Amino acid sequence: MNSQMNNQTRKPVVKMEEVTKIYEGKVMHRALNQLDFEVEEGEFVAIMGPSGSGKTTLLNLLMATDTPTYGRIRIGGVEPEMLSQNEIALFRRRQIGFVFQEINLLQMLTVEENLILPLTLDGLPVNEMKTKVQDMAHKLRLEEILERRPDELSGGQAQRTAIGRALIHQPSIVLADEPTGNLDSKSAKDVLELLEHINQHEKTTIIMVTHDPIAASYCDRVLFIKDGEFFNEIYKDERRHTFFQRILNVLSLLGGNVHDFSSVRLP
Repeated sequence: MNSQMNNQTRKPVVKMEEVTKIYEGKVMHRALNQLDFEVEEGEFVAIMGPSGSGKTTLLNLLMATDTPTYGRIRIGGVEPEMLSQNEIALFRRRQIGFVFQEINLLQMLTVEENLILPLTLDGLPVNEMKTKVQDMAHKLRLEEILERRPDELSGGQAQRTAIGRALIHQPSIVLADEPTGNLDSKSAKDVLELLEHINQHEKTTIIMVTHDPIAASYCDRVLFIKDGEFFNEIYKDERRHTFFQRILNVLSLLGGNVHDFSSVRLP
C-alpha cells in the first residue's frame, strides 16, 4: 500500500490554508503566496526549493515564531496565532521538537544534562526524568557518551544528542532544518536512518527542510516550493533509488542555483 492510500486513514497534524506571508520594507517581499500545505499524522515529509523559495519562512510559521499575513495555520488542532505569548511558548515546548543544522547543544552541560533539560522545564519527578533519559539513550545509542560534553563528541554523536533532546518530551511533531547539513556522509546517513526509524516505529510526524535529495529520499513525500508557491509534490514508491531519481528530476525542472542542490549519486 503506498503512502497516498495510507494517508486516507490518518488525520492532519498540520494544516495550512491559503497562507500568504508578506514582509514590509523598502521593497515589499511576498515570501509565501496562497500556500496550501497539509501533513498527516505519522508522515515524514521533506520540503525542498531553491534559495529564496520560502522554505525558511514556512518553517518559521510552523515553529510559531512568525504569523501569516493572510490565511490560517493549525498545528495539532491549535491555531498558534490565537494564543498568548506564554501559551505559544508552552505549546512550542510541549508539542514541537526542533532539530537544526547548527546543533545548539549547551556546551557546559553533559549529553545527559542536555537530554534532560526539556524535562526539567516541565518539572517532572527525578525518577521519571531518569527513566526517559535512559530510554532515549538506549534508542539513540548514547549510553556510552552520557557523561561527555559536546566538545568531546563527533558531529554525528552531537546531532543524535540534539535529536534525543527534541524527542524526549514526546512532541506530536518534529521540525528539522537541514539536520545533516554540517555532517560527513556517514554521520548524515546515520542521522537519516535514525529519523526514518523514529518515524516508522514511534509514529512521530517529521517535517524536514533540506536541499539534499539524498536526505529527501528517506521521506514519505517531498513538497517542492518555488517563489513562495506550491510547485510539485511526489510520494515515495517501493524503491528509494527510484524515488531519489524522481526527486532529482523535479529539482532539474525547479531550476534555481545549481549549487543549491547536491549532485551526488545515491550510495
